[in-house]
Amino acid sequence: MKIGVLAAGITPDALLSEYPTYAEMFAQQISALEPSLTFEIFDVRLDEFPESTDSCDGWLITGSKSDAYGDDPWILKLCEFIREVDTKGQVLVGICFGHQVIARALGGRVAKFDGGWGVGVHHYQVVEEIPTLPAMEQVAFCAFHQDQVLEKPAKMTTFLTSDFCEHAGLIYKDQILTFQGHPEFSKAYENELINMYDGVTLTQEVANKARQTVEQDTIQNQQLMAWIGQFLKAKA
Repeated sequence: MKIGVLAAGITPDALLSEYPTYAEMFAQQISALEPSLTFEIFDVRLDEFPESTDSCDGWLITGSKSDAYGDDPWILKLCEFIREVDTKGQVLVGICFGHQVIARALGGRVAKFDGGWGVGVHHYQVVEEIPTLPAMEQVAFCAFHQDQVLEKPAKMTTFLTSDFCEHAGLIYKDQILTFQGHPEFSKAYENELINMYDGVTLTQEVANKARQTVEQDTIQNQQLMAWIGQFLKAKA
């Protein structure tokens, strides 16, 4: 079973010698848990799109520094691709930017959040009972975003929420699964990003609080990445 990873962003240049790209993080971590899945990466930022939605059995859209509500040609093309995947009933997973652009393409609204940046380890309430979700009332993993889904698509259900991010996880049947946070990010990588953007896009106060959560809080990356792999495999 082949999963197409639509790379909407890439690891910052300063970190590429130490860490995989975002697309590679998913391919490596999921294939280690689900060896029957293979991955092909398409750099959609550079207009490298699959020939058709039938090129792969399922799809995953990564995070990005771009705005999901932007009108860059590749983002508009990606929205069309998402709608075609949805129409065909193919499996689709979205992370951060991917979560947002899927919501936009399917009728939701994405914008900058008045509450500022969500950085560090965030805790989310599981508010919808999902049969395939690991049995957890709460889940924690890394986040790094200012934009949010402010209005979800009518067809999708919010299953993760927090005081900071109302629509932190969205799902549609066994077909579409999206997360605002980053289950692919290790604590080490999250710290690298915090340090890189401290004093640039993050205030020192926000950066320091984020570092504290990374140091103190436990994350459930392994469970979430296993679930993403199973979600892709079951439908594909």
